Order: sequence, then C-alpha cells, then structure tokens
Amino acid sequence: MGNPMAKIEHYIMENIDDFHRQRNASLSRLKLENVIKRKNPYLFKAKNMTRAQDIVKSFLDAHISSNEETIFGAFLEGLALFVCREFRQGWKSSAAGIDIEFDKDGTRFLVSVKSGPNWGNSQQIARLKNNFITAIKTLRTSKSTLNIVAINGCCYGRDLKPDKGEYQKYCGQKFWTFISGDEELYQKLIEPLEYKAKERNTEFLLNYDRILNLFTLEFSRKFCTPDGGIDWNKIIEINSSINLPKLPK
Repeated sequence: MGNPMAKIEHYIMENIDDFHRQRNASLSRLKLENVIKRKNPYLFKAKNMTRAQDIVKSFLDAHISSNEETIFGAFLEGLALFVCREFRQGWKSSAAGIDIEFDKDGTRFLVSVKSGPNWGNSQQIARLKNNFITAIKTLRTSKSTLNIVAINGCCYGRDLKPDKGEYQKYCGQKFWTFISGDEELYQKLIEPLEYKAKERNTEFLLNYDRILNLFTLEFSRKFCTPDGGIDWNKIIEINSSINLPKLPK
C-alpha cells in the first residue's frame, strides 16, 4: 500500500490548485445583475447601506462565500473518496446518491459524503434516506445475508446524535477516523492545504479588486439616482419583479 498519508498529501497538493482555479474563474465570469438577482436586497437595505461600493461589496462577498463553499465542498468529497481508497480499499459507488462503498469486518458500508453537517433541508434529507433504502434493497437482492450500514459522512463539524434511524451521521474527526482508522487525520489534512495558498490568494484578491471596481462603476450607472443616492426600488425590481426593468447600459 505504501505510505497512505504521503499519497494523501500528494493528492491534496495536486488537486487544491483546481479549487483556486475554479474560484478565480467563477469570479471572472460574474455579472453584476446576476449577483443582485441571487441575493436578498431587503437584508442589505435593512442594514442601512448608503454607499455604492459597500452595497456592491456586500452582494459580491455573499455570492463568493456561498460559491466557495460549493467548490471546496466538491474538493473535500473527492478527498474523502481518495482517503477511503487508500485506507479501506473503498470504491466509488454506482448507486444513486451514494458516494463510497467499502467492506470492513464483514459489513458493507454505504457512504454519502457532504462537506458539513447542515447540508440539506427536510426534503433533501428524505431523499438521502430513500437513496440509502434503495441501495440496500438492491444489494440484498444478490447478497441477502450481507450486513449493510448506511453512513452520512460530513467532512467537518460534529453531531452529538449520530443515530438517524435509517443511517448513521458521522461528522468531522469521527468521519475521517471512520474512513481511515487514523484519529488524527482530520488535523493532518490542514497542513498540505496551504500549498500555494498565499500565491493563489494574492492572484484572487487582485482579480477581486478589479471586479469590485468594475461592478461599483456599473452599479453607479444603473442603480444610483442623479444626486448620488441609491435607487432601492430599481434594485428590488431587478431582483424580484415579474417583468425585468430596462437598465442603462
């Protein structure tokens, strides 16, 4: 098997650059109107914002934060599969909604990986349960005596009540220990994540400042009154109106 931790560090350094690339590319593709359409303008009005750059920055930061969670979540889920392959000889599941399968001590584990513990609403959780139930039924048609356990694995956080009935929920240290057998792995993963982080973050911040300046100029043209005030009615219209308003170029 070699040294699994060395392989994991190599995997992180090979793949973390893709997170930075996607993060930067997503920022470059942004359109001001799309950002405004996706966020809650009432919240920003309630905070009594009166400066164009402050409003644009708040919209932009809110979008970036949620977008980064999505991109990095996908990275973590890929890392979890790699870790499980190295330590448990796990494999990518072909069952709908299931990410990883592996065998240990006569039990088949079905694992659905999420980045954090608060990942879904009631409908999404119900779908997860149904995915586990369907996958277990399918497995038992060919292996009727197989002991099967379903796991919702979360890459960070904690859950003090892991027994969810149809499945177990393992978060943070408990999850990484479960798929590796190493109780300290959740801490060991931190160091290699710094690979090229300073260099790539500097690049991102330069791009961020450029986008912020461009968006502020565009916002001033489209959403400011002639006397320099904020036209909140126009912002609400572009965000929520049935009929999209025509804006200045």
